[in-house]
Amino acid sequence: MKILKFGGTSVGSAERMKALVALIKSDEPKIVVLSAMSGTTNALVEIANALYSRENDKAKKLIDALEKKYESVLQELYSKTPSLNKGKELVKNHFEFIRSFTLDMFTANEEKSILAQGELLSTALEHFYLEEIGIDSVLLPALNFMRIDENDEPDLQYIEENLKAELKKHNALPLKGGAGGGLFITQGYICRNAFGEIDNLKRGGSDYTATLIGAALNAEEIQIWTDIDGMHNNDPRIVEKTFPVTELSFDEAAELAYFGAKILHPTCVLPAQKRKVPVRLLNTMQPEAKGTVITDKASSDRITAVAAKDGIIAVNIKSARMLLAYGFLRSVFEIFERYKTPIDMITTSEVAVSVTIDTDKNLDAILKELKEFCSVEVDKDQTIVCVVGSFTAEKQGVAAKILDALKNIPLRMISYGGSENNVSVLVDSKYKKDALVALNKGLFGL
Repeated sequence: MKILKFGGTSVGSAERMKALVALIKSDEPKIVVLSAMSGTTNALVEIANALYSRENDKAKKLIDALEKKYESVLQELYSKTPSLNKGKELVKNHFEFIRSFTLDMFTANEEKSILAQGELLSTALEHFYLEEIGIDSVLLPALNFMRIDENDEPDLQYIEENLKAELKKHNALPLKGGAGGGLFITQGYICRNAFGEIDNLKRGGSDYTATLIGAALNAEEIQIWTDIDGMHNNDPRIVEKTFPVTELSFDEAAELAYFGAKILHPTCVLPAQKRKVPVRLLNTMQPEAKGTVITDKASSDRITAVAAKDGIIAVNIKSARMLLAYGFLRSVFEIFERYKTPIDMITTSEVAVSVTIDTDKNLDAILKELKEFCSVEVDKDQTIVCVVGSFTAEKQGVAAKILDALKNIPLRMISYGGSENNVSVLVDSKYKKDALVALNKGLFGL
């Protein structure tokens, strides 16, 4: 079985929802994971914010506007009266549910219920369209099997047991329209929490759903369909000459995702990596493109790609009296841990330790505690530029090649040796583009 995930742009209009059929219609069994139609989740967030602020009149106007959008989609999507009527009834019921929150107090739990409506709508509308054109499919409710635990982490054992139970109910799905005996449509992003309330996966959204399902079923392959033809060797939004990377290891993909490659969230790699299920990144608009396949096979001694992570804060901690004393670093890291602030990079010298973080949420409190036993300097508006590949300890010249490419860029920090897949440098954000272009030329000759 294959798992195919399609994002909001892939179901962003009636035209796109119709075009999806060519990508999902085949004789092999598959589960298709859909996001909400593009723009829907943002609109639902805006509605929820208005309800939180008790601006119910504003919320009603926003709800009306979103409902009209869906009514317009119905007219374009369906050509037969029964399908159109089913679609109208579906949209009416969902928006009556959303409007019900304008009549009472609004809570965080209710916000999660509102945000879930986008995926529930897109999957049902696609299911009705497949039905109209004579292709059998099963609407598989994600809320029946997708769950997070008390720590907001996916409960993979629960997901595996309940997903398999759901699939067993439909083993006799008849063949029709060339779709085979197992075309399942389910919602991305949404789930239930440990208390059975509607919630969501937060990080990675629908991609996370797809990789969790793929891992739970030990699927043949997980396909993530987006609007770009795979993971590129550099940021195509900034650098003119880039190319898609044909193959990546899970470790390389995780590093690239964490350090700025937007095509995949870093947490999404983990379930597939755990069960060694290949992940293929493909382009909905250019389905013939090879894309990128991510597996547990690691190539040796190569530079694969470059990524950049913005919004970085560098914290330089100096304490000549205590730095080499037993327990100093532990005391420093305990402060960051206490405020649940992860560290991206770390470098040390005899008299100082520098770290980077990607949020200023608890920065003032962290600095206050650090200043009790050391002096601290902070640099904001920094960017981590990460070179990813397979860098074995025996490989010579990798660091020299990277630093030579960056010889005209002022470097704030350098991190090398902590990982065989990553060499990172910290630069002022104003040098980000220059650094990416220089690396593209120096490492890839582009």
